[in-house]
Amino acid sequence: MTRIGLIRHGSTRWNQEGRVQGHTDNPLDEEGFRQAGVLAERLSGEAWDYIYSSDLLRARQTAETIAGRLGIPLAGLLPDIREMNGGLIEGTTESERIERFGSQWKTMDLKLESTELARKRGVRAIEELAARHPGSNVLVVSHGAILRSTLAGLVPSLDVSVLLKNTSITCLVKENDSWSCELYNSAEHMDG
Repeated sequence: MTRIGLIRHGSTRWNQEGRVQGHTDNPLDEEGFRQAGVLAERLSGEAWDYIYSSDLLRARQTAETIAGRLGIPLAGLLPDIREMNGGLIEGTTESERIERFGSQWKTMDLKLESTELARKRGVRAIEELAARHPGSNVLVVSHGAILRSTLAGLVPSLDVSVLLKNTSITCLVKENDSWSCELYNSAEHMDG
């Protein structure tokens, strides 16, 4: 059995402003570092063997905070789990998108990465990690949209309509070439 813990990065200033981040390389804000520390404390009571991160700064800073608390090295950066490309809407808020493109902006070709392309690269990355570390417990710090697309690809029956919270953890288990989800979007550690 291989267990993969998928973590959404901590908060950034753009998260607070409601801006699409996509591939923009934003750092965590003060709240994001606090969230990463709280999650790291929660995870310290569990057995994790490896931690990987998207190559974007906000995910890497979250992973480094967790790795430091757990005493495990950051095993690598994975470009295939970076956030979906936001195309022409990257850096904008909803009101700015409506102002620039009109209220029907979601129906326009604004050069966003397709969900299908994101799903394929995310699934490939997680399958490769599971093959690299069979029987291990592996943490992966990534981003909300790519994680939900990846989850839909690995566990098609899973309802991924609820947006992932910053520093939430979702746990997948792979047994006999089949994936199941044992925990989705858990952020109870932030309640205290």
